[in-house]
Amino acid sequence: MSKPFIALQHAAPQHAISRLAGKFAASQKPWLKDRLIRRFIDAYDVDMAEAARPVEAYANFNDFFTRELKDGARPLADADTHVLSPADGAVSQIGEITDGKVFQAKGREFTATQLLGGDPQIAGRFEGGTFATIYLSPKDYHRVHMPAAGTLQGTIYVPGDLFSVNQTTAENVDDLFARNERLACFFDGPHGNFANVMVGAMIVAGIATVWGGREKAHQRRARHRTFDAGDHSFAAGDEMGRFFLGSTAILLFEPGKVEWDAGLSAGSPVRMGQALGRWL
Repeated sequence: MSKPFIALQHAAPQHAISRLAGKFAASQKPWLKDRLIRRFIDAYDVDMAEAARPVEAYANFNDFFTRELKDGARPLADADTHVLSPADGAVSQIGEITDGKVFQAKGREFTATQLLGGDPQIAGRFEGGTFATIYLSPKDYHRVHMPAAGTLQGTIYVPGDLFSVNQTTAENVDDLFARNERLACFFDGPHGNFANVMVGAMIVAGIATVWGGREKAHQRRARHRTFDAGDHSFAAGDEMGRFFLGSTAILLFEPGKVEWDAGLSAGSPVRMGQALGRWL
C-alpha cells in the first residue's frame, strides 16, 4: 500500500494541486465553504466543542481550519522549568542531534544544515543539541505557538516539494522534512537560541506568521529576513503562526539546554502548551 501512495506523490503536480486546494479553501461562497467545513468535521471527527466560534461563523474553509480555541482550552505548563509543545498533534520523532543529523524514521535522517536552508553556521548552533518533530493531523488545532519565551532573530523561507508528512511518507521518502517547503524561525530566549521550523505539505495552501502575515508560497528562491532585537518578542505559549492545511513543526535547541520527557516517543499524542521536557 505504501509504495503506490509514495509513487503517486512523486508523480503528482504537488504545487498545482496545492494552489487549486487553496482556491477552494479561500472561497467565501456559502454553498461551497459550508459544505467543505461540515464534511471535513464529519470526516475527521473534529472537536468543535472547544472552538471559539460555531460552524456558520467562519468566512471560508481557511478561517475554519485556522480556528481559534475557547479561552482556557490549552492550559500551559510551567514555562520557567519546561519546554512547551508548540502545537496539537503527535510526536513524529524526538531526541538528540548527533553529528549534525536529525532522525526522521526507520533509519532515515537529514541534516540540520539541510533543514535550515543550507547554512552550516546557523545549523552549527544546534550540533549536539535536541530536536522534537510534531505532526499535526487534519483534525488538529492548526495554530503554532512558542515553546519558550524568545525574541525573533530571523527567518528563512526555503522552497521545496510538498510531500505528505504523515508517518507512511516519513518512513519512505528520504530527507522529507528537509526537502519540503518550509519556514525556519530563529529565536533568542532566556535559555539560549532555538528554532521553530514550520514544514509545509501536500495541499498546504500556505504558512503565516503573526509578524509577517501569509508567506508567499511555491517560490523558487530562498528568502532570508533578519529582525532587530526587540522588534518581535514573545512569551512562552504565544501564537507565532498557523498552517493553512497541514503539517509539521520541528523544534531545535542548543546542546545542554533541554532534557525530553522520558514518556514521550514516536506516536505520543501532545497538545499545545503541555510539557515536552525540562530545562537543564
